[in-house]
Amino acid sequence: MKWEGNRESDNVEDARGSGGGGFGGFGGRSIGIGSIVIALVGSYFLGINPLTLLNIMSGGAPQVSQQAPVRPATDNDPTVKFVRTVLADTEDTWGEIFAQNGGQYVKPKLTLFEGRTPTACGTGSTASGPFYCPGDQKIYLDLQFFQTMRERFNVSSEFAEAYVIAHEVGHHVQNLTGVMEKADAMRRKVNERQANAISVRLELQADCYAGVWAYHANQARSILESGDVESALKTATAIGDDTLQEQAQGHVVPDSFTHGTSEQRVAWFKRGIENGRVGDCNTFATKRI
Repeated sequence: MKWEGNRESDNVEDARGSGGGGFGGFGGRSIGIGSIVIALVGSYFLGINPLTLLNIMSGGAPQVSQQAPVRPATDNDPTVKFVRTVLADTEDTWGEIFAQNGGQYVKPKLTLFEGRTPTACGTGSTASGPFYCPGDQKIYLDLQFFQTMRERFNVSSEFAEAYVIAHEVGHHVQNLTGVMEKADAMRRKVNERQANAISVRLELQADCYAGVWAYHANQARSILESGDVESALKTATAIGDDTLQEQAQGHVVPDSFTHGTSEQRVAWFKRGIENGRVGDCNTFATKRI
């Protein structure tokens, strides 16, 4: 991936070394261990903070944890520079797309942390993987996750790492356009299996939005190199619900899927990157995903 020398975002915050905070509580009905397991497994990679999913299952609102002190991520560590550059690229791409459609893109913050960190959605942890919190419109990322990608999935491509960030930015786009709020409202009215199916559509749309970003960024700045798309597809395959469940327990439980199968994740990312049309990413308008 070609990114060196491109614009870097000022919206990356550094909360590393701040010490984290205590876990926020949940209102509504009590949550059993079964719900906790579902939330943790379903949100392990590239999803919304499992605390947010637990909140949805409980029907209440999380108690907001005290925010950790942050500072601008201004160090010259190559990985931090990469994150700043990728975030800037998503800002430029979505800013233009929103403007073309008569809107204004509100840039999200991206907070780097280690271990765990308080957020408006509860306390996030490294085990959750990268996540987006609609409560504070922030993306949270422990850079150790990139090492996990290399070790667990044998993926060492920078574009695959950019896909991770672009997916979370996709959730921010859903938040700005009201899709996330509508999906959360629908999930509160249905049973667990139906709520999971709604979550799948939300996640697949974020995958498609990641593809939309890649298409436009490459058209404008020629960021893609040979093998980049293949590495992103390999990552999408590795983090499908069916693949993760097969690895973890030897069998799959489709009704518990919250992110989509490997085939679905690959298909929706490819749909976005093929022509960059946002309208092609409406996972809620098709019966079969």
